[in-house]
Amino acid sequence: MEPAKLSTETANQVITCRAAVAWKANAPLSIEKVEVDPPKTGEVRIKIISSGVCGTDNHILEGKNEIPFPIILGHEGAGIVESIGKGVTTVKPGDKVLMFPLPECRECDSCLNPKGNLCLKGDVLSPTGLMLDGTSRFTCRGKKIYHLYRTSTFTEYTVVHEIALGKIDAAAPLDKVCIMSCEVPTSFGAVFNTAKVTPGSTCVVFGLGGIGSAIVMACKASGASRIIGVDINEQKFPRARALGVTDCLNPRNLKKPVQEVVMEMTGVGVDFAFEAIGLIDTMVAALESCNLSYGVCVIVGAAPSNSKLSFDPMLILSGRTLKGGILGVYKTRDCIPKLVTDYLQNKINIDPLITHKLPFERINEAFKLLQNGPCIRCVLLF
Repeated sequence: MEPAKLSTETANQVITCRAAVAWKANAPLSIEKVEVDPPKTGEVRIKIISSGVCGTDNHILEGKNEIPFPIILGHEGAGIVESIGKGVTTVKPGDKVLMFPLPECRECDSCLNPKGNLCLKGDVLSPTGLMLDGTSRFTCRGKKIYHLYRTSTFTEYTVVHEIALGKIDAAAPLDKVCIMSCEVPTSFGAVFNTAKVTPGSTCVVFGLGGIGSAIVMACKASGASRIIGVDINEQKFPRARALGVTDCLNPRNLKKPVQEVVMEMTGVGVDFAFEAIGLIDTMVAALESCNLSYGVCVIVGAAPSNSKLSFDPMLILSGRTLKGGILGVYKTRDCIPKLVTDYLQNKINIDPLITHKLPFERINEAFKLLQNGPCIRCVLLF
């Protein structure tokens, strides 16, 4: 692994490096030379070592989510602190860190409430593409480039607010733990924190990509006796079964709606349903798959911008529960570094979730793997 440059070499200077710029939707990413400004007060500049390619990044490229362009995507990164701005106290140059798409300021209502994690200083729900001061730290071809969730990890260097960083154990393998910035907490938290899956329960997981696969692992770890996996890509079925899925369904091969098939398979509906795709139809199908009296449906996938969820209110009135949560409702800075420690101590295993690794310059190939192949998660190495 290439060592990080000493802070004294590059601190307070603009760094020129490579980044994958999305100039517009529905077009390949372009590897460009970009200028990365020094960190301002409360900010940290990071040398990226690895980044996962998440389905949310793909949704943005497909134009499903309203995001300003041009932009540097990526929100699942691990790296090394290169330099710090004024007032930064929790990390120093040389530290290994994870970057979180959801910050934890420890001051707002969500951070102070023990039940919440949607920090009000985040840029997730209605992304502006700008840092908290309303400006960007990236420039390319003389144009300012937007940030994704104030994270942007498809670049050799990035600038992130200190409140969106977690220092991790020095022994953490940076080529793997990047997925603990998003995929792992999002999935594990949906099972452990939001649904609270119980031993002996039945579950259905819509979408067997990176998030869905990690949900399957967490359901199995929680003692679920039956886990039904739903996906239109049957190439994902063998790995899903290896992770804990007991029954695989391809809705395109069924003669009736998948939720009706799930009801027939279970007799009364599942105890817990998870939607990890981000489509309105599958969200409703997941809810309708639940036991009418006590089933719990958890929405994990991000629906396209301006979507409206519509369903028969009797589905809720009968007793079902519909829930959601971003990043597994984990308070990012407080909790996610502890998950990394758990991984190092073999309390959890994230290795099966990484199916491909590619050098950063092959990023467009990584997206094709995500879209068309058996890929669960592809990690880019810088």
